[in-house]
Amino acid sequence: QVQLVESGGGLVQAGGSLRLSCTGSGHTFSNYAMGWFRQAPGKEREFVAAINRSGVNTGYTDSVKGRFTISRDNVKNTVYLQMNSLKPEDTAVYYCAAKRSYGDTWFGREYEYTDWGQGTQVTVSS
Repeated sequence: QVQLVESGGGLVQAGGSLRLSCTGSGHTFSNYAMGWFRQAPGKEREFVAAINRSGVNTGYTDSVKGRFTISRDNVKNTVYLQMNSLKPEDTAVYYCAAKRSYGDTWFGREYEYTDWGQGTQVTVSS
């Protein structure tokens, strides 16, 4: 099991930027595909972005394409989510997740992930 700790959340005005970080421990980080999900109040958790083991392949939900960028540093055991041009509808608790992977794909479905962080709050004011 991978232990995941998110950081970087906070309060930002619309149009601003934040960078979330998620650091993993307990297993070889580069063996895991990583994803970011978010859950807004009263809504189900949804997929945001994902990255494969090496960092070459990435995927995004349509609402964040062109604004968010996922990346990873396997030396630092960390995955990042750079969020630009933030909107009030991006307000949510953001979770990172890990999935043991044996190929080069990323994964966009919540049920595919086995390990989760505790979440970090992102609030975007209008």
